[in-house]
Amino acid sequence: MATLNRFPHLNTRPIAPHSIPTPAVAGHHFGKVKRPLGDPVSAPKPNPRYIPPPMTNLTYLHLPLDVILPHEASKVESSKIMVFHAVGDSGGIHGDEVERAIADAMNQQVVQPENGKQGASFYYILGDCVYFNGESQFYNAQFYEPYQSYHAAIFAVAGNHDGDTHVRAGDPPDSESSLFGFMRTFCDSSSHHDSPYRATMTQPYVYWVLDTPVATIIGLYSNVDGTLDARGTSEQQQWLQEQFANAPVDKALLIALHHPPYSLDTVHGGYPDIEVALDRVIANTGRIPTMVLSGHVHSYQRFDRNIGETNVPYIVAGAGGYANRPKAMHKIETKTNGKRLPDNFQTTHRDLTLAKYNDEEPGFLRITVDGKKKTLTAEYFLVPFDGVPPKVPFDTVTSKW
Repeated sequence: MATLNRFPHLNTRPIAPHSIPTPAVAGHHFGKVKRPLGDPVSAPKPNPRYIPPPMTNLTYLHLPLDVILPHEASKVESSKIMVFHAVGDSGGIHGDEVERAIADAMNQQVVQPENGKQGASFYYILGDCVYFNGESQFYNAQFYEPYQSYHAAIFAVAGNHDGDTHVRAGDPPDSESSLFGFMRTFCDSSSHHDSPYRATMTQPYVYWVLDTPVATIIGLYSNVDGTLDARGTSEQQQWLQEQFANAPVDKALLIALHHPPYSLDTVHGGYPDIEVALDRVIANTGRIPTMVLSGHVHSYQRFDRNIGETNVPYIVAGAGGYANRPKAMHKIETKTNGKRLPDNFQTTHRDLTLAKYNDEEPGFLRITVDGKKKTLTAEYFLVPFDGVPPKVPFDTVTSKW
């Protein structure tokens, strides 16, 4: 087992208590505590809201690609190249025009890939598939219908809106338990048709592993407030450590979840419980992920993090359709003089830079895993609110394992 000394950054960068300003009224303060400029992690929540996911009888939460997509798995096995799409926060409660535009742009890369490119084998949603509380009655309008033109399989991890059961003032009580719609759509015991457009998926659980010939993709459930487990428990944390320890070293290792460990947006920020959970398994196993994918923040951000001698991209891609107009995008913080942050901006974490970001247009990721070259490339394509999506990616990063 590795110790913290193997990763010096873990000794020098604990989650520090955030200062709380003097309250305006005794016993109270107003508004969220503002983070210092460049701090990519929000203050820890003393009592994060946690809703237990449904029980599972399964102990081996793996889905081999060749079981669900034998033709695609055979193609990947032969070429040693796998291509897939990823983006989060796609649920179109305010209309599905943006979601449909993204689906159409992604589908072009499935059925008519550029010369020399392999078509995408599937799409992986990074949470918040359906707003606001993930009710099954909204899946037709927010999932099945917008993706009717996407001719590939769709996997997913759940987001806070997929699992929430919060009742807002004036709303009728939820008629379904947490994650009911998500489990019915993505974790069905046997595939069936709730819609004429596609069958339900048979993922083993709300957190799970997709085993492919060239990559291991670990999907996590970060619950409602961005934590893997309830306070005082560690079930998913222990499971995650087992997956890190046992993941094949000759394959890329990707982490997919909803809440980002790092973000410089002005609404959410990064989630300290997620940062700590990932760093803990890195320290305990000595295994470093090839890339970390998340959503939740309705923009695009790519952080480059140096873990020892390894550069790991931490990517936030949450502009998948819910943000259906420019003002709905989550804006990245600006300098005190109002100027935008430059590319390769040094955050308050000395091992972490904000390499590239876009908080003005929706978009999606195309991920290419090359098993021969041992490289993983992420390309982010914009789908403008107005105009034709460009063929050239807005951002590209390649990581080796």
